[in-house]
Amino acid sequence: MLFHLIHTPYWIVLGMGILLFLTVIFGDVGNDEVELEGDANPWEVAVDVEEGISFLAILHWLGVGRAPLVLLLALDFSVLGLLGWFFNVLFYTLTGSWPGVVYSGVIAIAALLLALTIGGLSSRPLGQIFAQFSEDTSRDRLLGCSGHVSSAHIPRRGTGIGQVSVLDANRNRLLVPAVLPPWATVTPQHGQDVLIIDRQENEYIVVTKDSLDEATWLRQQGQSQITQIKDSEES
Repeated sequence: MLFHLIHTPYWIVLGMGILLFLTVIFGDVGNDEVELEGDANPWEVAVDVEEGISFLAILHWLGVGRAPLVLLLALDFSVLGLLGWFFNVLFYTLTGSWPGVVYSGVIAIAALLLALTIGGLSSRPLGQIFAQFSEDTSRDRLLGCSGHVSSAHIPRRGTGIGQVSVLDANRNRLLVPAVLPPWATVTPQHGQDVLIIDRQENEYIVVTKDSLDEATWLRQQGQSQITQIKDSEES
């Protein structure tokens, strides 16, 4: 019963989820991030419907941008595989027969919707867990380094968590959790270059390179240095 052929699609999906989890754990997905968007940028698309729900809001509800994309896909695929298998077994237990075409479709849709819901609800804590283990945040060696956005985008601190692929001084490629400072005016999208300017708790603070935000940060740094020099002279 557990290994009936009717479960084959769900075992395949579950296997894909496990492989993606293994990729996150043992692989470097910074340059080979799964790009479901293609050449288009979905974060620039906002299709409003009568209820006022935009395409961006739907993606945010699904968890896109609140956790690394590969990690989110791994969770969705794994949950979908387990739920599909569970619903098939439950149907057989209750009716004594395997679901036909119609009921198989209903089970597939129900499993997909529930998996996406669970993935969306789990995206933020999942991103926080990933942030704790993706990089040793006790070191400041990445401050001043540049990298590129490997998640869909980089959100402001407190609203989500993004991911940046960066090279340290030893040319080691690292994946680090990243957020924008509250005063940022430019939201870097997937593939854009960013500059790491600070680190707070488990997150790195970044700004878009060659942007007004970088100029603002450089100006703030200059004013801070001038203030420090004046304070040292007065003391």
